[in-house]
Amino acid sequence: MLSPADQTATASANHQLPQVTEPRNPGMALDMDWVRAVQANTSAIERRAATLPARRSVKKVHQAAWLLRAVTCIDLTTLSGDDTGNRVRRLCAKARQPIAQSLLDAMEMGPVTTGAVCVYHEMIPAAVHALEGSGIPVAAVSTGFPAGLSPLHLRIAEIEESVAAGAAEIDIVISRRHVLSGDWQALYDEMRTFRAACGEAHVKAILATGELGSLRNVARASLICMMAGADFIKTSTGKESVNATLPVSLVMIRAIREYHARTGYRVGYKPAGGISKAKDAITYLALMKEELGDRWLQPDLFRFGASSLLNDIERQLEHHVTGQYSASYRHPTS
Repeated sequence: MLSPADQTATASANHQLPQVTEPRNPGMALDMDWVRAVQANTSAIERRAATLPARRSVKKVHQAAWLLRAVTCIDLTTLSGDDTGNRVRRLCAKARQPIAQSLLDAMEMGPVTTGAVCVYHEMIPAAVHALEGSGIPVAAVSTGFPAGLSPLHLRIAEIEESVAAGAAEIDIVISRRHVLSGDWQALYDEMRTFRAACGEAHVKAILATGELGSLRNVARASLICMMAGADFIKTSTGKESVNATLPVSLVMIRAIREYHARTGYRVGYKPAGGISKAKDAITYLALMKEELGDRWLQPDLFRFGASSLLNDIERQLEHHVTGQYSASYRHPTS
């Protein structure tokens, strides 16, 4: 059973899902002096990231509370070439009820949902219909995902069509070549264009950090996207050879912290790709808490891009309740 404080914290995260509690980041004029001043001490960043898993460990009831918080921050995702309407509907049913009711009852917890469901454009109508009345937003990947190399006018049209179809969040991919060539004005202009095309839908800028060459490039691209109005910055498409890592996350989180200190606007963070274990989810939550504070532990400012992560979290919660681990196939996500 969760303590009253842990129940309140987890329930409050869930209750905030249907609302936007922060003013949107409007962006700002491109400040190249700020961008050029950004550096990244790779060895120091890697040392700091390496210490986190060893220093932060939560057990028993506190672990269960952190895992329930992690569930509310998951963008439950299916991005496969063989996606079907039925698969998406099953995924949405899991998003509505991600944890078995018997486990929630044993922990004396109320309803818990995931943060969003993320799909390709073609699957938006099925997801919107399946989530009707739940308050769970539909996110759509866009702009020539995952490479982002289709013509610009088609990428803009793709955003507009996804918004028209009912997507409340758009995960766009930046043109990596702008970062690798140092064409920061082009990256800024592209991101501003994407933000405008999204309208009221929130935009998550996927940096594809595994393809940006250096942590300094990651830091500068993060800052540029926030200057251009990104509501979230996101590590990866999940299709790169290297996806979310703790060093990359530390760089992006500190860019968010600096942007907030200078502008007063909070930008969200989404690590995606390669996060499949409950213990890793807790490590990322601990990193957010240490670097940005409790406010960034809410689903309107933090998301995991994941699918198999939920499976392991539910197994860990079953162990917390029963003392036994169940087979992973007992907790399918779709």
